[in-house]
Amino acid sequence: MSRIILPVIIGLVAVGYMLWRQFDPEEFVKIDWTGHTLFWILTSVLILIIRHLCYAVRLRILSQGEFSWRKCIELIFIWEFSSAVSPTSVGGSAVAFFVLAQEKLSTAKTATIVLYTIVLDSIFFIGSLPVLFLFFGTNMIRPNLRSMEDLGGWGFYFLFAYGLMAVYASIFYYGLFINPDQIKRLLVGFTRISFLQQYRRKAVELGNDMIFASRELQQQDWKFHLGAFLGTAGAWSCRFILLNCLIIAFMTNIPLDFWTQFGLYARLEAMFVIIAFSPTPGGAGFVEVLFGGFLSDYVTNPTYATTISTLWRLLTYYSYLLAGAIVIPNWVRTILNERRRRRQEKKKEEG
Repeated sequence: MSRIILPVIIGLVAVGYMLWRQFDPEEFVKIDWTGHTLFWILTSVLILIIRHLCYAVRLRILSQGEFSWRKCIELIFIWEFSSAVSPTSVGGSAVAFFVLAQEKLSTAKTATIVLYTIVLDSIFFIGSLPVLFLFFGTNMIRPNLRSMEDLGGWGFYFLFAYGLMAVYASIFYYGLFINPDQIKRLLVGFTRISFLQQYRRKAVELGNDMIFASRELQQQDWKFHLGAFLGTAGAWSCRFILLNCLIIAFMTNIPLDFWTQFGLYARLEAMFVIIAFSPTPGGAGFVEVLFGGFLSDYVTNPTYATTISTLWRLLTYYSYLLAGAIVIPNWVRTILNERRRRRQEKKKEEG
């Protein structure tokens, strides 16, 4: 038990300290806590739960039922925790490979789950952003942006991030569904460059993972792919709708009609594309800087802007740090006990 309690205490203290550093009691006192505010904050909590369940549904589908619903929910906590503590541009995929490998999944299924989630996430953004642009034009990228000529620094960064996302999504898609052997040869070929030679082993491993995953995906029917994509779309949509609810909670002057809220949703999705390539864990720092600029026409009160961004971080970032501090030690204990049991069985068979 000491191996579980100590990490939990350390994790809780760390999360509490990080939250305390961002908490501003003077700003908190200025908030007008009404029934309207509390209702929409509770709604955002409900959206967070639905988002988590959407990810669990996707994992259940991709694992082809090898994980129970409870196990899927637990693993998503670990996956989201790893995303929170790693640079957003890296995400939790590297940790996911390790975590799923401990669950006795085959190499093919492990590679399929991790690599296909990268493709699914990218397809959601690559496909939905042009559709949103058709509805809202350049205004979805930045407030009062009337033409592409006035994009500015953040606008050009958005285009760069979108282009980069499209490039690596295309590479992964080609490797998983068209020609994985060619991608492996390409990856290994790059490591012939002198300063990339140290990554040769990793390039070979990634190439092999793509081949395994490709064979696994070719065996699946359209229902498998549709279910996985719907789970992905539901999870990402909830991520942005959650922030819609928080803004409604404090900015009571914002109309609740569909098009106003849909326009806000489009802005939030565009903002996240920039956050996706943040070099900081969980996008820390980028979120706070972008929040004021991207949403200045929706959140006009600086006091509420700080409050909303803090609550958003609390729900989508600190909540998973807290959950990870509790869930991960117990998961590690379960894995260690399983290994110990297998060693004992092996000794009995040898004896």
